[in-house]
Amino acid sequence: MTKDVIALTPKMPDLPTLLAGLYAGGPDLGVNTTADGAVVQLCGPDGRPLVSVEAPILVHVPGETTRLLDHAVEDGPVWWTEARASTAVAEAGRLAGSFAGRLATVLGGTVWPPEAATTDVVPLTTDVSAIPAPATGAPAVDVLTDSTAVVIQDRPLVAMTSWLSDALRTAATADRALQIVTPPSARLTLPTRTALRGVPNRWVVQDPEHGYYDGLSGAVLHWKDGSFIPVHDEQGATRVAEAFTPTPDTGDRQLILTLRTRQPAEENLALGHALEAAFQHLTGAPPAGWSTAEPVNLPWSTRQLTDLARARAPRPTWLVAVGHSDRPALATVRVLRTPAGIEEDITLAIGYGGDETPALDIIADLAAELDTQHGLVTQLTSLRAARRDLTVPSRLEPPPIPVAFTLGHDETERIGPARAEHPPQGPTPARLGPTARPALHYSLGDGTDARAWTTFQHLIQHLRQA
Repeated sequence: MTKDVIALTPKMPDLPTLLAGLYAGGPDLGVNTTADGAVVQLCGPDGRPLVSVEAPILVHVPGETTRLLDHAVEDGPVWWTEARASTAVAEAGRLAGSFAGRLATVLGGTVWPPEAATTDVVPLTTDVSAIPAPATGAPAVDVLTDSTAVVIQDRPLVAMTSWLSDALRTAATADRALQIVTPPSARLTLPTRTALRGVPNRWVVQDPEHGYYDGLSGAVLHWKDGSFIPVHDEQGATRVAEAFTPTPDTGDRQLILTLRTRQPAEENLALGHALEAAFQHLTGAPPAGWSTAEPVNLPWSTRQLTDLARARAPRPTWLVAVGHSDRPALATVRVLRTPAGIEEDITLAIGYGGDETPALDIIADLAAELDTQHGLVTQLTSLRAARRDLTVPSRLEPPPIPVAFTLGHDETERIGPARAEHPPQGPTPARLGPTARPALHYSLGDGTDARAWTTFQHLIQHLRQA
């Protein structure tokens, strides 16, 4: 298990400051680097990593520290320096706190969690030679087996940090599952939930009274053959944990758009404009920032986003975008090169409180703009009863209910207008955009009647038969 400590400073930690922080364990500890120099490790006499420190990140986006840590800092950019301490060694957690505390003292910042901050020298008294060596050199991975990489997190909110993103990528490359273990009080950000949505990746909740269960499905889990897998009863059915109870309906809602765009792979193509249009329609402003991990640290820029995707092509690019703090809005985007062109798969979630009305009335206008200007293929709009802050608890949440589905004009032509406009079980679509090549917009309800799923399934089956 590891413990995370973060230094938040107005100035970049320079080399002398980092060295002062790394001296938290006194002169007997060594220093190593890994990940091509991006990670510095404070090591015991035998070279065992005690604390791993990631390269500082300059967070330009206001509100990110509050969103992820519930730890507000003064307005303006802040340097985020994250340290992970191995709890296999008793002193490692205090070493991480002393490292972060020294940075904050010298540079005038703060530490999260606040109680971890110290500037004391923490001598190593544990005989590390008596502790089994870690099976992995990856800083984010606590347990590594032939089938699974396990990450144990004690943070209240588990974000898709660069640590986790690297662990997920490494696990996928090695054909391993990524399984994150947390206490029941932890929540996930939407990017982390998206990453863990597909089996065998899992969110494993360790409940002191009920054992292990899947935080997204509630399935009771146990450790077998190097992985957390479901427990089945005598009939072969998956058991559901007693702790996986429904979340109370507070009136909060999430409006979720899942859309795909496709445009020709031209030299002057700029990416991110479809997402920008969706943010503008639904929040009144473009995204505040974007990044390839959380915290979202870069100011919004379609040019920089495009440059990154070009540099990575033909490999796909995955990124996160966040809105301004007055309206919770978070999106994930996957940019993919296909034979048909450049595709952007976008999932955008907007949070609303019980006294706020989701912006359902402008979905059709947004779909029309996406179709005429940004190559819309499909757009599914859904509404769900879930937290306004867009975080995910380890409780049973109701699924989203479809509100509308839109076919872009190219997809309508591919299916055939006569078929697409006349589904036998409804609904009759509205035409959007130019009369000659319209997009088709199917209204499915207001997000309160679960029978909309049946209507949507019949519609999709009809369209796929083409």
